[in-house]
Amino acid sequence: MGPPGRPAPRGLGCFVLVLLLLLGGSGSPGTTPPPRAPWAEEQGAVPEGAPWGRLRYEAVKKHLGALSKHYWQYLACKVWQESCEEEEKQQGEREASPIPGWSFPLVGQDYLEILSAWYCSFGKCCETGDCRIINNITGLEAELNGQLHGQHLAKDVVLQAVQGFLQSPRPPKALVLSFHGWSGTGKNFVARMVATHLYRDGLRSDCVRVFVSLLHFPHHNYVDSYKAQLQRQISETLQRCRQALLIFDEAEKLHSNLLDAITPFMAQHTNKDQADQQRSIFLFLSNLGGNTINEVALEFWRAGRAREEIPLELLEQRLRLELQEAAENSYAHSQLLRENLIDFVVPFLPLEYQHVRLCARDAFLARGIHYTEATLDQVAQMMVFVPKEEKLFSAQGCKSVPQRINYFLP
Repeated sequence: MGPPGRPAPRGLGCFVLVLLLLLGGSGSPGTTPPPRAPWAEEQGAVPEGAPWGRLRYEAVKKHLGALSKHYWQYLACKVWQESCEEEEKQQGEREASPIPGWSFPLVGQDYLEILSAWYCSFGKCCETGDCRIINNITGLEAELNGQLHGQHLAKDVVLQAVQGFLQSPRPPKALVLSFHGWSGTGKNFVARMVATHLYRDGLRSDCVRVFVSLLHFPHHNYVDSYKAQLQRQISETLQRCRQALLIFDEAEKLHSNLLDAITPFMAQHTNKDQADQQRSIFLFLSNLGGNTINEVALEFWRAGRAREEIPLELLEQRLRLELQEAAENSYAHSQLLRENLIDFVVPFLPLEYQHVRLCARDAFLARGIHYTEATLDQVAQMMVFVPKEEKLFSAQGCKSVPQRINYFLP
């Protein structure tokens, strides 16, 4: 603790925990413990319950100094107030000499990452200013190219929309993407990819909220209560994170009052400060429009044209028309469409036989199980394909493929 009247630095508890781990020589679960700290012999035993003294401070400083002199100066002044004068006197020398590179041979890379992450919580070493946010567009592009099969339209739209939004200095409104297509075509898969590559903790990040209609809002009798709860949760997330990701699964089953309640969060920013500090992304996942998408894909196949020739403009136009003409659908009649708040309607095409084989290959690789080309065919042949005549599209997409490979376990 610092002197009276001066609050303890944020993250102090985490730092003390790291120091205890270092001094105790304990490693991560399942790893070989690091060598015993040499200062245990150099400084002698410390009486039980003794305070952190000057000798212990010097020992810790000696062995953590290699981490970074710049880091140490910041940490020492926050934890041991008496060291600030000494560090300030040496500041000129530090600025004159180059900062040493990372070197942490004593306790290993695991502790380096823990300590570095703690320092990053102050927002001084991250390009985004918040180490929960990584915005790894290169990684997102690589995973979309390598793991998302048969979805050239969704891949291009999502990547360009997210990248352009994040690069904009002051986006005028939240980015709103509406995913449409049959179950198993990759809507949830892509939403997870976006979370994984924009946030250090992926879907577990406190900057990400996932709402599933039938799970979180099952009873229409309680829609007013749900509405207040939903608005509160979104407000808290936006206040906690200057870049938030809100995912709504089964969006077509959301009550219209709930959809209308969140439209203010997606509308144009009312002032410059809000535009500077907030970059929220909304993803709506829906099976609505899946039949329309499949009809277009089937038309192209029957005409002998490749699915990669299907233009986004054609599908987006048909999808918007279907949504607007839907007779009793809450999603279609919400303010999202009436006020043109959806930036991109993203179509997910039905998956064909070769795409199911690729999904099976990925599932085998993910579990480290040997496979053959014949095995991939066996998995694909276990799926149901439609229409009845052509048997062209997988009725379940790739949704049950990971479970199907259990039949081939040794």
